[in-house]
Amino acid sequence: MKHLKAVNKYFRKYKWRFLLGILFIAVSNYFGILAPQVTGYVMDKVQEKLQTPAANTATLTKTVIQEYDPLVKLFIRQLEEKISLHSFTWLVMICGLTLLAIALLRGLFMFFMRQTIIVMSRLIEYDQKNEVYQHYQQLDTSFYKVHSTGDLMSRMAEDVSRVRMYTGPATMYFINLVALIGLSLFYMMRKNPELTLYVLTPLPILAITIYIVNTIIHKKSENIQAQLSNLTTNAQESYSGIRVIKSFVQEKAMEQFFESNSEAYKKSAVNLAKIEAIYFPSIGLLIGLSTLFTIMMGGLYHIRNPDLITIGTIAEFVVYINMLTFPVSSIGWVASMIQRASASQKRLNEFLETKPSISNNAAPVQATLKGRIHFDNVNFTYSHTGIKALKDFSIDIPPGNKIAIVGKTGSGKTTIAQLLLRMYDPDKGNIFIDEIDLKKMDLGDLRRQISYVPQDVFLFSDTIAGNIRFGLDTATDEMIQKAARQASIEKEISHFSKGFETLVGERGVTLSGGQKQRISIARAMIKNPAVVIFDDCLSAVDARTEKEIIGNLYEYLKDKTAIIITHRIFSLFNFDTIIVMEEGRIVEQGTHESLLEINGRYAEMYHRQQEQEETEG
Repeated sequence: MKHLKAVNKYFRKYKWRFLLGILFIAVSNYFGILAPQVTGYVMDKVQEKLQTPAANTATLTKTVIQEYDPLVKLFIRQLEEKISLHSFTWLVMICGLTLLAIALLRGLFMFFMRQTIIVMSRLIEYDQKNEVYQHYQQLDTSFYKVHSTGDLMSRMAEDVSRVRMYTGPATMYFINLVALIGLSLFYMMRKNPELTLYVLTPLPILAITIYIVNTIIHKKSENIQAQLSNLTTNAQESYSGIRVIKSFVQEKAMEQFFESNSEAYKKSAVNLAKIEAIYFPSIGLLIGLSTLFTIMMGGLYHIRNPDLITIGTIAEFVVYINMLTFPVSSIGWVASMIQRASASQKRLNEFLETKPSISNNAAPVQATLKGRIHFDNVNFTYSHTGIKALKDFSIDIPPGNKIAIVGKTGSGKTTIAQLLLRMYDPDKGNIFIDEIDLKKMDLGDLRRQISYVPQDVFLFSDTIAGNIRFGLDTATDEMIQKAARQASIEKEISHFSKGFETLVGERGVTLSGGQKQRISIARAMIKNPAVVIFDDCLSAVDARTEKEIIGNLYEYLKDKTAIIITHRIFSLFNFDTIIVMEEGRIVEQGTHESLLEINGRYAEMYHRQQEQEETEG
């Protein structure tokens, strides 16, 4: 339960709706406990009519009604005054209509009860999902390195839904249980304390039995949910990787794997269905036995002392017991919901209490960037793998300079871009932009003034225009077309049936790798920032398109600071400085011509690339 304290803030937020819901629960149960008393009165009048049709029954009636609710007493007094003017059938009819009116009033307030408590739980669910989503966006990149997307989605969907069951149904049924038991016990004890103790004896046994069986069902349900998750994951991976499956002719193997998982799920589901098939009729049997026990004990008391326990009192107690059986039987269900909600909230708290390692300074600096970048003896190690990506890395980039960073895979090239965007903070050393320490800059302001084209291109399931406009919300159609032209993708887009309004599908699945890369470049270009970082963004385009894009980039980057990370050498692009990386260190640095004169690693890479291009040509 301690984990559920985190949702108390939502109860405080919606306190008036919550308090109103409690009031409606109390009123609906108040009308509920009137029905047994009216029923008891009618039964007594019928019994008196059958025994002594012509006798005066006022004495017994006065004795019986002393323990009734004031509202019921008033109702009975009104009837007693008019009973001499009407037939006995009229009396029964009026009582029947009264019971119907009580049921309607109780139903009306139960409707209001659900409209307040259940709607409140939906509002809390909405708020909590937003809270979780907003917190996810604040968490740093290292968090996403060690947590799977499926786990993140499960916590925001399944776990929040289970917490809603606590803030809504579990809370409502618990308050309803307390109100109904309190009111029923009050009037039952007033009527006959000894009989009350006897007839309530089976109810705790019923509650404990239901709780134990519910626990078993809960565990089995959890197991089934896990198996269903595995089944869904298996199917999703099969659909996503269908081309690989077909290429390696593994349809039969995947079918057998799915069938095995499906068989395990079927057995568990059938096993649970068998338990439920026994469970629900058994609950009905226990409730029926409880009713019979009430009639038996009431009957024995009536036989011994007819003046103390009337037939109407027995009927009244039977109605009370039938009213109490469902709330009491729901104790196990409510307890199970609270347990599950507590476990889910614990999982949510683990993430909500996670503080991002990258956050704004207490007094963040906002400045218009000119583009001077300085890495001062920077060291960085990825905490989740222990890989030392940068070692004593220092570089000074003047405003407007064009820098190429080349090197083999794993040499630390991408890490430089990640640090510059402050996705991570260096373990040692400092990074400055325009003489301002990166850690002191406002994160949002920093990233808005830097365009980044990542190595792993990601497109949203949106139109081409929507994906390009993602870089700048206020972009016009003309700006989108210009950015596409600069990225050498406009002509291909024009050949699509819907042009820029073409939907690209999930992760851009309907486009080729080169088209996705160029749309990603257009998304970066449309921002027109002071600093541009391209991380191996031309790996999927052909040589002719590459030259065209480089030509456009040269014009676009004229007054911008640009860092182009690549494993290829762009000899046609006039870089101010080329940095050669190896194992996180700078091993060579200079212009294209000076590095060729050194005849070191850069020259080796260049000659190997030239030979490869000649061979392909």
